[in-house]
Amino acid sequence: MPPRADDWSDSDDDDDLPGGGVETSVLLGVPDGPIDDVSDISDAAVSRIGGHPVRRLLLYLSIIIISTKAFLPSREPSFDSSQCKVCSSPMQLLLQIWCPFEDSPMDRALYVWACSRAACQKKDGSIRAWRGLRFNEKYAAKLEKKREREKAKAAAAAAQQAQKSAPKSNPFSISSSSSTTPNPFALGNQIFGTTPAAPAPNPEIPEEPEDDDGDSSGDESGSSSEKSLTVALASTTLEDSAWLAAPSYAPLYLSTTSEYLPPQPKPKIPANVQVVNPDEQDKNDPVWNNEAYENSLDVDNVFERFVKRVGYESEQCLRYELKGTPLPFAKDAIFDQLFPLPPPNSTTISKSAFTVTPPTKRTYTPSDVVPACQICKSPRTFECQLMPNLINILKQDKNSNGNSKMTDEERKKAVERELKGGADGMSWGTVMIFSCEKDCCLDENGKECWREEVVLVQWDT
Repeated sequence: MPPRADDWSDSDDDDDLPGGGVETSVLLGVPDGPIDDVSDISDAAVSRIGGHPVRRLLLYLSIIIISTKAFLPSREPSFDSSQCKVCSSPMQLLLQIWCPFEDSPMDRALYVWACSRAACQKKDGSIRAWRGLRFNEKYAAKLEKKREREKAKAAAAAAQQAQKSAPKSNPFSISSSSSTTPNPFALGNQIFGTTPAAPAPNPEIPEEPEDDDGDSSGDESGSSSEKSLTVALASTTLEDSAWLAAPSYAPLYLSTTSEYLPPQPKPKIPANVQVVNPDEQDKNDPVWNNEAYENSLDVDNVFERFVKRVGYESEQCLRYELKGTPLPFAKDAIFDQLFPLPPPNSTTISKSAFTVTPPTKRTYTPSDVVPACQICKSPRTFECQLMPNLINILKQDKNSNGNSKMTDEERKKAVERELKGGADGMSWGTVMIFSCEKDCCLDENGKECWREEVVLVQWDT
């Protein structure tokens, strides 16, 4: 099994990858051109960079399809959701991500806003993230049918196993009757002459045609019942929505691809030289090894690691790994809180004055800094993080109206400028988003809700 994306430290630095490289569990979001299709612009199942927050809201009247822009919840959230907590001005939408949880009946989208004003940078509240949930009745019915089939199959398998493990009758025993005397000459008939009873048939579950359980981003699962849509249409219009008057970037498609780490070239070692690695690392723990050694250097190994990892796919604007481990940008206060150093542990090896200090390991511990969900009190888990190239894409759109594309070399130089803090406006290194692990929706009816999630920002220096 390939190592997970969080199985690394700044000391091994990807050098222990298998010879053929590895595909991690991280999904990378990359820009994929402007959204020029009207139906895609109004469809929440289409993840995007920039634009206005939207959801699909379709009502079929005869052969006419009415579509309008609205949020995932039918009731439009307060416009304050997009306001910067520093300057109170409306912020631009950076990303809208369609990301329903697996086997959940809730349609789900994540919205991230940021303030581009220089005076608001490096201040709490200048970047905010919200999730919108809406109960999908049709998909919920599919899930219920799927669970019933799985339960019936499990019961049938248990019954079949019980039948196999039932005690067998002894064919050499003479069966007796309470009302008659056994016939000693009938023994042969009992063993050879009688026809054995047919085994009881195994319980079988009739196979129902399998529903298309594809994800709920499809056309069918993207819409609710006609009644709920009618209510939503009645409560949301294009003309009176403050959201559509807010500043925005031109919308771009956000496509996803798996992260692939290429094989690392191995240095050529002379035949008469033997390399010994005294510290074999545990590949099942997301740790940071040899921190005592690294802290003695003037090089930020965390930042170097970040740059190298991002360099494998320089177009990435987003890293998505629900319940995964974030890729830290640099050694700062956020890094120290997410990956704290353990207490010092010195081991005396003799009665002499010196001691041996084993290598320290930084373990990912988000509970120390990420608060629990305020609604259901469940822990929050890492979901995704925004990458510096997103700033380049949005500034490119602002300067060129999305009509030009950067070459690979220009993009790499722009990323370097962002990482070095040489750009105006937004100047973060990475934005980490932590969401309620239960994806709670505890409103008055449990059908839809609008919740703000925790954002941790590592600013560039």
